[in-house]
Amino acid sequence: MAQDKKVALITGANRGIGLETAKQLGEQGITVLVGARNLSVAEGTAASLKSSGIDAYGVQLDVTNEADRKAAAAFIAEKFGKLDILINNAGVSSPEGFTSVISQVRDEELQRVFSTNLFAVVALTRELLPLLRKSPAGRIVNLSSILGSNTLHADPKSPIADFKSFAYDASKTALNAYTIHLAWELKDTPIKVNAAHPGWVKTEMGTDAAPMEIPDGAKTSVALATIGADGPSGRFIHLGSELPW
Repeated sequence: MAQDKKVALITGANRGIGLETAKQLGEQGITVLVGARNLSVAEGTAASLKSSGIDAYGVQLDVTNEADRKAAAAFIAEKFGKLDILINNAGVSSPEGFTSVISQVRDEELQRVFSTNLFAVVALTRELLPLLRKSPAGRIVNLSSILGSNTLHADPKSPIADFKSFAYDASKTALNAYTIHLAWELKDTPIKVNAAHPGWVKTEMGTDAAPMEIPDGAKTSVALATIGADGPSGRFIHLGSELPW
C-alpha cells in the first residue's frame, strides 16, 4: 500500500557507511530498508535501528543475486507501493590493494569487482526504477570514490596519483559513467541521480588509517538522497563540492 512517508533502500546497510546512512535518514523520519546479504543480519540491524525510534525493515539483498533483487522489488511494491530513495552503497575492494603492476591484474579480479560495483548496481536500479518513478521526487545515489576520477588519476600532482588499484578504480569510473548516462535518461523526470564520494573513512575497507569518522562519511549520501527539486543531477559530489570526472 502506498504511503506518504518517504521510503529509502540502502544496500550493504548492515555496517559502516551504509548503516550510518540508514541511521541518519531514519532520524529524519524516513522509513529505511536495510539491505544485507543475510536476512538475519538485515533484520537484526533493522531491530537495532528500531530500538532507537527509527522505522526500519530488514531486506535480504545480495545485490549480485537476481532472485534477491526481484524479491526486494516485490516486497517494496507490496508493502509501500513506491520507493523514494535508492542508495547503491554495497561495494567491494580489490584484495590485491594498490599496485603499480597494472598489467598483471587478473580476469577473475576484474569480474569479481565489476560484478558488485557496476553490474549489480545497474541491474538493481533497473529492477527498482518503476517504483522510483512512482515517487514524487525519486533520488538515486551511487557510492563512488575519488579513485574513480580519470582526471585526478591522470594528473601526476593530484593526491591520488600514486594510489592505483585498477579493478576497483575502473569499476568506480564505470559507475560514474552510468550515473551520467542514467541522469541524462531521467532528465525530464523528478528523479535525480548522483555519484557520491564519501571520503576516506574509518571502515573495514578504509582501515583505521583513514582520517574521517563514519558519521561524516555518510553525510554526502544523506545530502544527495534528500536534495530538493533545485538540486544537482548527474554530478560527482563530496560534502557539497563537485569532483572532476
